[in-house]
Amino acid sequence: MSKVVVLNCPGYDPSEVYEKVQKGLSLLGGAEKFFDPDKKILLKPNLLRGAKPERAITAHPAVCEAVIRTASECECRDVSIGDSCGVGFSVAVMKEMGLGESCRKYGVTMAGFKEDVYVENKQGVHAKGFHLAKEVVDADEIISICKMKTHALEYITGAVKNQYGCIQGMHKAQGHTIYTSQVSFAKMLVELNLLIKPRLFIMDGITAMEGNGPASGDPVDMKVLLLSEDPVALDTVFCRLIHLDPDTVPTVTFGESMGLGTASSDKIEILTEEGTRSIEEIVSAYGNPSFKVERRKQKASGLMSLATNLRFLKRKPKIIAEKCRKCGVCVEACPVEGKALTFKNGRGEPPVYDYKKCIRCFCCQEMCPHKAIQVKGKG
Repeated sequence: MSKVVVLNCPGYDPSEVYEKVQKGLSLLGGAEKFFDPDKKILLKPNLLRGAKPERAITAHPAVCEAVIRTASECECRDVSIGDSCGVGFSVAVMKEMGLGESCRKYGVTMAGFKEDVYVENKQGVHAKGFHLAKEVVDADEIISICKMKTHALEYITGAVKNQYGCIQGMHKAQGHTIYTSQVSFAKMLVELNLLIKPRLFIMDGITAMEGNGPASGDPVDMKVLLLSEDPVALDTVFCRLIHLDPDTVPTVTFGESMGLGTASSDKIEILTEEGTRSIEEIVSAYGNPSFKVERRKQKASGLMSLATNLRFLKRKPKIIAEKCRKCGVCVEACPVEGKALTFKNGRGEPPVYDYKKCIRCFCCQEMCPHKAIQVKGKG
């Protein structure tokens, strides 16, 4: 039985967030179960790029600080925090978020994630190895601080997806050219989690992101913090809270079938401050049926698998001309050799897609800082 803690948290008051994190840890066996003072601990938040916290692009600084403070109070002597960001470097993004002071206060190192170490995945079927950030390889334990968001390719950015940021820099972008379908990318993410084995997952769902996520969507209050040792179970509860069928989410379905965790509701125990609750009770209390997310009906193992490998059935990224500022971030983000979108007519007009080259990784949409790219169409 996998345990998922669901806690109501109305806002980001640092004291309240800290208390909620402590409560969540106590329900899972206590902070000392996850924060060993004799081990090197890496905190891995979702730090997609520098942005104001209210935009819900990153794990909120208040949640990150609560975890940092917990590590300090457990007398952990070697703690670092970092992510392989989509735009910018980890340290710069954390400073922009305001985490610099928290790290100084509690003696936590801001990790740069600039150096990679190739790690062979001996048990891997879909991914034979990963270029991980050195800080990931050096860590004894990883605490994943994820964000409740939508995602154009995998539908949600949650606990399983958050570990993609453990892959270092340019290798993270190259991964999209290797695992080019929704299914292959999801299987790679599952094997990555099986390899690095994060110890704990804490999801910031106080303010989530719906719609055009993971960076260009809209903030929406969900007012929950979720904690679990099982990332698949946690993402399953996330799906249920937004009335999304977990069977349509590849990281959930393959996460269960490949042995990362459970997606079966009868094998998930929901813990709250008021005691154990059924998943139906939690959905009734905190669910949002109008949450904007892709709700394709096909199952990930069936028609979806076929659709994601047939180019003409795939959804496409499209530029909204009136929002485009011709900054070129999308062009730089494209991992395809020779680029799938370019400035055909100079910087006076938006970039143009070559859909014959486009692999539908949606890196362009993910990195666009002006909400000018949306994914259109469906299989």
